Amino acid sequence: MGARRWLDAAVISGLLQAFLFHFATSQSFIGVNYGTIADNLPPPASTANLLKSTSIGKVRLYEPQPDLVAALAGSNISILLGVPNADVPNLASSPAAAAAWAAANIPTAVPVSAISVGNELLNSGDPSLAPQLLPAMQNLLAALPAGSTTKISSVHSMAVLSSSDPPSSGAFHADLAGTLDPVLDFLHQNGAPFMINPYPYFAYASDTRPETLAFCLFQPNPGRVDAASGLSYTNMFDAQLDAIRTALDAKGYSSVDIVIAETGWPYKGDADEAGATVDNAKAYNGNLVAHLKSQVGTPRTPGKSVDTYIFALYDEDLKGGPESERSFGLYRTDLTANYDIGLAAAPGTAAPATVTPVTVQVH
Repeated sequence: MGARRWLDAAVISGLLQAFLFHFATSQSFIGVNYGTIADNLPPPASTANLLKSTSIGKVRLYEPQPDLVAALAGSNISILLGVPNADVPNLASSPAAAAAWAAANIPTAVPVSAISVGNELLNSGDPSLAPQLLPAMQNLLAALPAGSTTKISSVHSMAVLSSSDPPSSGAFHADLAGTLDPVLDFLHQNGAPFMINPYPYFAYASDTRPETLAFCLFQPNPGRVDAASGLSYTNMFDAQLDAIRTALDAKGYSSVDIVIAETGWPYKGDADEAGATVDNAKAYNGNLVAHLKSQVGTPRTPGKSVDTYIFALYDEDLKGGPESERSFGLYRTDLTANYDIGLAAAPGTAAPATVTPVTVQVH
């Protein structure tokens, strides 16, 4: 039955630590958006320390933030880096312009999981941007260093869907096909995700019945059966996610993953903004986090987690519009929580794993 072999304790230690790191990172699908339309944000180092004290594993930046990125070095927090809409024409103009942007803005000290070329660009109100989206994505992909694992994508609003209710009816607007179809093919060819911003809050704002609120907040409710698919839904997040999945599948892109680039709930609003309360924001975001951690998936894709970025880390006090627009922050700018949704890091998770050296006998 063979000779006995002795494995060095350092090898076992290294293997165990690698396993623990993989387990931690493989569970790290909860992210947060870092918006900067504000004049009272904490220093980057303070924000980095706040993030390190949580279980948040990913941060979405709407534009390059070199000071914050530098402060996150060594934290195992990855970045979803945004290209502002205003920069898209420059990236589309030439490979050299994209290479210059990449050299100036893609960090090397922090992992960049993906780069979003534009934010809700196809519904931005500027029709001149749409035909420039794919060339910008292609040029930026070509500008990535050899061997880079960073994916190139773009973030869309739910307005790209012409139908989402019931989920089995999910479909993209036909008039976007000329622009969107080549982008979807680009994602498919390059293993990049489709990124989108679903907000059950806005679904509730258009239908303020109590049962709709419960459905949107992951609270007990009668559920909704999709008659066409026979699937039963207990929350709006899953319903919206499956509508997106249906739309992608209908185009032949079942292999393209989905990333939720934004979702959240305001804790305050104007008098006519139904549901914008602290209790509802805590319920939505807290139940969302629990739902994601459960890895139960959706009725259409059970057992499949989805990277989800909660909007937002802080309020943005310079935003216009209704009060709710300035009231999505999970944390105040004094670094205290507006409400607790279970994001505190588990005790001991920040420290590297310690393994007592042992000699292991293998037969």
